[in-house]
Amino acid sequence: MPKSTVKRYYRIDRGQVHFLKFILEGYDGVAVLETLNPEEGLIVLHIGPGCESTVDMIIRDLQRNIRIEPVELRD
Repeated sequence: MPKSTVKRYYRIDRGQVHFLKFILEGYDGVAVLETLNPEEGLIVLHIGPGCESTVDMIIRDLQRNIRIEPVELRD
């Protein structure tokens, strides 16, 4: 039985949502971006099992140039 994805919530500069989605698509199967509130730039990343460290690396790298902040939300 496959493991479920890990959900991580972020607030991102709303003009950069498509850019982040494009970057994640380049890492095939690592994570899928879902926009929860486009006006606020609120997103959730559905991260594949075992891919958390890769997503952490991507987010840390992008945070040097765009605003990406972790947000605490409950499912």
